[in-house]
Amino acid sequence: MKRFRFSMEKVLDLRKHREQEAEIELGRAIGELTEIENRIKALAIEKTKAAKERFSTNNTTIEIQSYDMYIIRLDQTKDRLLEEAAKAELKVEAARKVYLEASRDRKVFDKLREKREGEYRKEMLAEEAKVLDDISGGVRAREMVSG
Repeated sequence: MKRFRFSMEKVLDLRKHREQEAEIELGRAIGELTEIENRIKALAIEKTKAAKERFSTNNTTIEIQSYDMYIIRLDQTKDRLLEEAAKAELKVEAARKVYLEASRDRKVFDKLREKREGEYRKEMLAEEAKVLDDISGGVRAREMVSG
């Protein structure tokens, strides 16, 4: 019995590779977005600490002003990070679209391969059944001739 060979195997491999590359790129984009979100959370925690320390009883006017300036700088950093997060979201969406398209393309070729392999198996089973029928018919014919 000859082995199944999908004529478009190289194209399927190329589609799988493209899907893997798109998946890696999507992972990178999600990682960047997650990192930005974590930095925003850390800034929020830092701002809360600074606000608490600002109103501690032993602070001088200069220290209070210093905390105010620090809080303003944290807010500016947060605004910048929010802009970066919006850009990162757009990158994630673009990468997700590319990945989904690559995945769809690969699945089309996978389905085609499965269909062709099923057809091949049916043909091989039919051929095998035919050979077995021929063999069993030959045995009967020899028995009749020798009997």
